[in-house]
Amino acid sequence: MNRREMLTSAVAAAIASPHSSIRPSSPTKVVKDYSGITSISVAEEIRPQSTLAVSEAIRDWSGPVSVGGGRFSMGGQVALPDSLHLDMRGMNRVLAVAPERRVVRLQAGATWRDLQEAIDEHDLAVSIMQSFSNFTVGGSVSVNCHGRYVNKGPLVNSVRALQVVGADGRVQELTPESNLFRGVIGGYGGLGVVTEVELELDQNSRLLRIVEKADIESYPDYFNAKIAGDSEVVFHNADLRPPRFDEPRLISWITTDEHVTVPERLIPRDRDYTRNRNLIWAVSELPGGKRLRRRVEDRLFAQKAVVWRNYEASLDTESLEPRTRLFSTYLLQEYFIPVGNFVPFVRSMVRVLRRNEVNALNVSIRHSPPDQTSLMTWAPTEVFSFVLYYKQRNTQRARREAELWTRELIDAALDNDGRYYLPYRLHATDAQFEHAYPEVREFIKLKKKVDPKGKFQNLLWEKYL
Repeated sequence: MNRREMLTSAVAAAIASPHSSIRPSSPTKVVKDYSGITSISVAEEIRPQSTLAVSEAIRDWSGPVSVGGGRFSMGGQVALPDSLHLDMRGMNRVLAVAPERRVVRLQAGATWRDLQEAIDEHDLAVSIMQSFSNFTVGGSVSVNCHGRYVNKGPLVNSVRALQVVGADGRVQELTPESNLFRGVIGGYGGLGVVTEVELELDQNSRLLRIVEKADIESYPDYFNAKIAGDSEVVFHNADLRPPRFDEPRLISWITTDEHVTVPERLIPRDRDYTRNRNLIWAVSELPGGKRLRRRVEDRLFAQKAVVWRNYEASLDTESLEPRTRLFSTYLLQEYFIPVGNFVPFVRSMVRVLRRNEVNALNVSIRHSPPDQTSLMTWAPTEVFSFVLYYKQRNTQRARREAELWTRELIDAALDNDGRYYLPYRLHATDAQFEHAYPEVREFIKLKKKVDPKGKFQNLLWEKYL
């Protein structure tokens, strides 16, 4: 199947879905993010099932339009008060697969797990995605996600084309040569609605887990010597555990011909994660919980593991879901630091976390080469990323305290010529945002050109634009 045939097949499938399928998806008209912290009352919420339905909705609505998928962003990036909210999860079909070319086209509301189930039978795997499979592909495009994939960088590096509906309702097909393509990826729904995505794929393979330890200050040298140049390494990350954050556990998954130790090709969707949730609660609440975690994890990682690549890539966020979000919630932050400033940032980060007694569960370190395509890039140079996973009480006092120490971390990143990631809580000051993303000036110019009336909005762009 060539590119024209693939596009024709996708268009035909989209037309086959009746555009009259727009329907309200929530009678309360309240959009909540996955963390449960941000709740936004919208004027209307619909769940379209085709590109034509999206186009008609945009043309017919005179006010602001916001767009959401899995709603894993944690600061209102998916909605705006009194907007028309497009819940893209009704557009969840894989439209065309070309196994011989390792290319797939799918609707933007499909999750990575939906895609994995469609391509596993062809022995194909996603090239770049987050560590968990629950996110929608369109939402991942919007934030320009990344994962543990060695030398792959952000998602933009595997995107061949986008179908986007503009502020006037016009449908456009964008390729990486387009300036609008550069702005839409990592543009957080500010320039248009992504309705279809065409992606490059990789071969599925069996992977062997290798676990090592290293001194934190020598980790960059370890990565360059042992990981960066080894084409057999598919996934790699380093985990820093509290309270000292000084002895990273290095986890690599390398291609192998050995027999799998886990028979499933994908993690079952209905897996019971009660034990995971109980362990996370104990780690974050009980005296000695951090020591308990080390003992449990050390035993787990001492076991040999050989799994299919798709299995390791099909992790479910339910495994991290707290037993209840009534009193507290789990959140993420992420910082991108040039390789040469790795050690100074680590020292600053640990000081901030310990001084503010942040209930951190983990800091996962990944790597990315420079992103030379997307406009609002988080990796203008080669970087290490630091993904902070922490627990926060659901009180106004806790939120105010988190805002203060988050700004300290952002300053630490900026002092080391780094950046922070935009899908999370909107704690950054205007000055910090502009310092981290000077490309926003070009983004604003592009938005004025393609969306002169500011139709596409959310709390992120309302605050910083």
